[in-house]
Amino acid sequence: MIDACNQESEGLLLVTEAQEKVKKAVHPIVASETVVLKNAADRVLSKSVYSPINIPYDNNASMDGYAFASADIINARPFTLKLAGTSWAGKPFPGTLQAGQCVRVFTGAVLPSGTDSVVMQEQVRTEGQVVHFPANTLPQQNIRAAGEDIQQGGLLCAHPKKLSMYDLALLAAAGIYEVTVKRKIRIAFFSTGDEVIHVGQALDSGKIFDSNRYLLGEFLKDASYSITDMGVIADNKQLLQDSLINAAKDHDIIITTGGASVGDADYIKEILASSGQVNFWKLAIKPGKPMVFGNLGTCHFFGLPGNPVSVIVTFQQIVAPALRQISGAPTYKPLRMTATCTHVLKKIPGRMEWQRGILTHGDGGDFSVSSSGGQGSHILGSMSRANCFIILPVECDGINAGDKVTVEPFGRFI
Repeated sequence: MIDACNQESEGLLLVTEAQEKVKKAVHPIVASETVVLKNAADRVLSKSVYSPINIPYDNNASMDGYAFASADIINARPFTLKLAGTSWAGKPFPGTLQAGQCVRVFTGAVLPSGTDSVVMQEQVRTEGQVVHFPANTLPQQNIRAAGEDIQQGGLLCAHPKKLSMYDLALLAAAGIYEVTVKRKIRIAFFSTGDEVIHVGQALDSGKIFDSNRYLLGEFLKDASYSITDMGVIADNKQLLQDSLINAAKDHDIIITTGGASVGDADYIKEILASSGQVNFWKLAIKPGKPMVFGNLGTCHFFGLPGNPVSVIVTFQQIVAPALRQISGAPTYKPLRMTATCTHVLKKIPGRMEWQRGILTHGDGGDFSVSSSGGQGSHILGSMSRANCFIILPVECDGINAGDKVTVEPFGRFI
């Protein structure tokens, strides 16, 4: 693929081709560990979990009322039963009901042996120990059957599921105290560049604050990841090489930003080629073309561009799916939809573009999208205003107002 934007003769790798290369190169980790349930949120199961009990454990009432045997209903006529006692939530009625008897029950209370129906308390009339039931009382209503959610031995969560808060609630309901999960994948990341300084330092001409590590730090906030922030490393070839080689010894993945282009001080690709292996370099994507992927021994390496929006696009499209695959989590395709573009969007054929947009949902149910502002790879203001990417194909030569486009909403889109 020729990049018409820069008139290069060197072929650029399509995004789909890069994604496929990464998918073939990385493999899920095998090692696992046992963690208590309260620490298992967002961890990836390595063993399926089955229920040791019925859920619910007993037949119980789904509302406050009176439990009785449906055999006491005769020809849908009104009837009366003698109150034998009460079944409380957590304190069941101790006896067995006889014909012609009923029990006061509360929501969640165990149904006494011999009962199979509950009528809500508002539908009956009581006189002392006598309960009057109305005509057309329905049998076998307002009960929760033992095992109606999950039966004993039934599957609770199948590996390699990434456990959500709802999964934890289900496992807790079954009395599961601990689970076996994939070990955390070890990720190191750092920024490169003599011009890059830490937030909080004094800013001089020619310097920029390091926003990329804030991006990566947030992207990598996942319970399945163990991360090492290596800070900012200067454009010194030997220092960069030593840092990468040392980090590769005890990490599964290294992610860098900057230094992957073709400038005199851009050493990342050169170091990777001499100390490891380059799988690909340069993508037919905008922003984010100068991305490199390879490995240093068994450690996978992702060298992202230096401009922050390029970091966002390449991380989300290339790195994030790879991390999910390595962690053992199920992979998924991002949500994409069609919307009507309300702006003219400029584009030159040659690279697939991710432009920042503002997606809105009209009262009629249709989606429309507008540009959020400047599209330079260094412009974070339009990124902050956006709630989606507008994805323009390689061959696209621009969009007119009213054209249909593909959008990829951000997680925070409402």
